[in-house]
Amino acid sequence: MSSSSSSPTLEEHLNRKTIVLGLQLWTVIGIAVGISIFSVLVVLAACISLRHRHQRHRSASKHRWSSTLPLTQIPTISKEIKEVTSNYLFEPSIDDINEHINESETAKIELGTGRSDSFRYMMADAAVHDITPPLAGLPEFSYLGWGHWFTLRDLELATNRFTKENIIGEGGYGIVYRGQLVNGEPVAVKKLLNNLGQAEKEFRVEVEAIGHVRHKNLVRLLGYCVEGTQRMLVYEYVNNGNLDQWLHGAMQHRGSLTWEARINILLGTAKALAYLHEAIEPKVVHRDIKSSNILIDDDFDAKVSDFGLAKLLGAGKSHVNTRVMGTFGYVAPEYANTGLLNEKSDVYSFGVVFLEAITGRDPVDYSRSPNEVNLVDWLKMMVANRRSEEVVDPTIEARPSTRELKKALLAALRCVDPDSNKRPCMGQVVRMLEPDGPNLHEDRRHRRHRAEMAGPEVQRENSDTDTSDNPDLKPIRSRNSRR
Repeated sequence: MSSSSSSPTLEEHLNRKTIVLGLQLWTVIGIAVGISIFSVLVVLAACISLRHRHQRHRSASKHRWSSTLPLTQIPTISKEIKEVTSNYLFEPSIDDINEHINESETAKIELGTGRSDSFRYMMADAAVHDITPPLAGLPEFSYLGWGHWFTLRDLELATNRFTKENIIGEGGYGIVYRGQLVNGEPVAVKKLLNNLGQAEKEFRVEVEAIGHVRHKNLVRLLGYCVEGTQRMLVYEYVNNGNLDQWLHGAMQHRGSLTWEARINILLGTAKALAYLHEAIEPKVVHRDIKSSNILIDDDFDAKVSDFGLAKLLGAGKSHVNTRVMGTFGYVAPEYANTGLLNEKSDVYSFGVVFLEAITGRDPVDYSRSPNEVNLVDWLKMMVANRRSEEVVDPTIEARPSTRELKKALLAALRCVDPDSNKRPCMGQVVRMLEPDGPNLHEDRRHRRHRAEMAGPEVQRENSDTDTSDNPDLKPIRSRNSRR
């Protein structure tokens, strides 16, 4: 075959002239590649410029916020707070804030008047009775509509730079530090974890929502900190330990809780949960009810803590994993198995705490024999074998009467029913825990008899199970006789 009949080489193709100004093909390809590279560089430069401009804008905005909040210092000699003046346009006073809170609570109580007498009583407990506001003496211009917006510097000074010696608790949500504000008020500061996905505006909206929740059996949220990636909550400090410490830990050296004190603590916890489930909208499911989250004040009243975290870190937030949140031994079976979460999940966890307070046992204890490891299963077995008297915590000196014990066990076992639909709501639990309150079987028989005698109109009236609370009845507050 002759060379004249062979196909053109690559060099000949590239040297061939094109219709573009008569330029050779390799020249056209080089120009096209150059133009493409230049276009990519222009786009990258524009993106970088826009990003730097956005960062400068955010930095300037952050500086404007922080410039209105001066750095506080802990006095070394005197605890007196000097008067601080400011040109800030909106300066709500402490009295204005308390008035707003009280108005909010009044509105909540009025909204509940269509419910049962028992429920109105529980809502009345939510009123604020603070004689001296815990934020008194702090610079007034730091108040931004609600509570106090603390700077990171404020909380570093209050906690001695978050020293390990001030850690009073750790959990899946964060680390809790003991601190003292410049006005001498002791506080608990919680540094939240898993918060990098929480935008500043979203965080503030959520915190302001839970900050307006008030109930005497809920630990009060005083303020918060939003600075950089830091997200912190500042709570009132409750210094008489928690139920777990009184039953199993550090507070046992001070004696054993009496039966009356335990029932009083459980009653306060039930009222707090009933308030979260039934008195506010949207309702709040705590998700982590356990004995260590039930703080105890000097009067041996319950203070449920971490209730705000359930809302703040609730389902649907981008930074929360899809795993089940809670503590092993307290989690409801349907929540652990399917992730289905509602207020009946809290009822189950409360029931475990109830049994824990009655027996003095941990919910799960692998040091015991196999049939006693799980508290709920063991107690059901003991009740089925008619050995109820043997389940009472042996450290209780004055044992409850048989009637009191059976009433308590009945209420607790209903709370831990495997079928969530059969568990009572917390309003019903409050009624059962009230002094001289009816037990569940008696209440059912009474309502069924009235319904049969009175017809459909009264049947509708009796469908509400919370109609006979007496607000004058108060639980007996009792300290151990050895103290």
